[in-house]
Amino acid sequence: MSRNLMLLKHYFDHSFSVLRRSWLLTALIIAAIGLGIGASMTMITVLHVISGDPMPERSGKLFYPHLNPAPAEYSQIDPGINFTWPDANNLLHAHRAVRQAAMVGGRLAVTPEQGEKSFFGAGHYVSNEFFGMFDAPFSVGSAWDAQADEERAPVVVLNGELARKLYGSAAAAVGQAVRLQGRDFQVIGVLRDWHPEPLFYGGRAGDWAFKSEDGFFLPLSTAMGLKFPTAGGETCWGAGGHTSDQCTWLQFWIELDTPAQVAAYKSFLADYWLDQKAHGRALLGTPPQLLGLMHRLDALHLVPPNVGLQVWLAIGFLCVCLFNTVCLMLAKFLRRSGEISIRRAMGASRADIFVQFGIEAAVLGLVGGALGLVLTRFGLWLVHQRPDAYAKLAHLDFTMVFATVALAIVANTLAGLLPAWRACRIQPASQLHVS
Repeated sequence: MSRNLMLLKHYFDHSFSVLRRSWLLTALIIAAIGLGIGASMTMITVLHVISGDPMPERSGKLFYPHLNPAPAEYSQIDPGINFTWPDANNLLHAHRAVRQAAMVGGRLAVTPEQGEKSFFGAGHYVSNEFFGMFDAPFSVGSAWDAQADEERAPVVVLNGELARKLYGSAAAAVGQAVRLQGRDFQVIGVLRDWHPEPLFYGGRAGDWAFKSEDGFFLPLSTAMGLKFPTAGGETCWGAGGHTSDQCTWLQFWIELDTPAQVAAYKSFLADYWLDQKAHGRALLGTPPQLLGLMHRLDALHLVPPNVGLQVWLAIGFLCVCLFNTVCLMLAKFLRRSGEISIRRAMGASRADIFVQFGIEAAVLGLVGGALGLVLTRFGLWLVHQRPDAYAKLAHLDFTMVFATVALAIVANTLAGLLPAWRACRIQPASQLHVS
């Protein structure tokens, strides 16, 4: 082992032994680090959870076209996050993407077979490529095909919880008839309790996007043919009605695998918009856009304003704690002036002293990080008690555990630079006296 490595090991071992010295200052430093890290990482973890990528393995291939079909005189309206029925159908029939799907939420009366009381269940009306595009995991059975969409087939895919509630198991549900809104639908597939959070494919914004309750999936064409009620928001600027080009209420997603396909689809969207204008639609001058999954989530405003404010307040509190830590470490290190002078007199360089105290600061940060991890878990437990829908998602994964400890070590090491520099500047002659 080289001399430098042996010195580092010695400094590291020595750092733990000196934690007992000036135990009050040591305890105050660890408490300050732990409180600052606990408060900041609690809110950073919440932000990480609600603003993270819900489909990291596929998000680079998922896109949401942005069209604003409102006429120029309604420039104050921005219904661009949703689609009109004609636009969604036109893009579906053009089929210029690898996969594509139109969808809208719905809430229907579910009637069990055994004569139990009916209840309302949430779900989505979707076109057939929805399941493949989003990798919806099937427990048993499969999705319907394009022909079923064309024929408005009375079929349904259930989520696992609803299948078990109605039939006891997923396997028992397939082939059965489930009554929704007074109509019978044949169960052809059951998903494995699939509830993406946030509900990125839907049209709900803010806190509503974290209330993922989809129990069933019906063919969109079937639901529209039966005039089933929709949910998720509707914006209208004329008297044309629900299925006209004057109301937006649908969502539309596409899958594109390569940059060339992305460029081709953008060109197709631009041509489609020019064609619609040529056919008499008085559209705004806003050009069509193709949003990636994360940009789409930004448009839904999933991060509540109070969360962003709380994150900044927590970071500010961490800065105050680090300032106090600098002052405490300065006091702790300078109290060891005699020890420093003896080491300097025995040949230790200023760099040796600086490294020694820098390592001690890192060790204090490690212990403070452990305390901060405990306080972060407690803070997340308090977040869970809040009524906000996103609160139930807040948890510490491996990434955030590592980030908590790493932040504590790095922050306290940086905070210890000034005290370590001040300590290494002590002159041996000022402390050593010849009797």
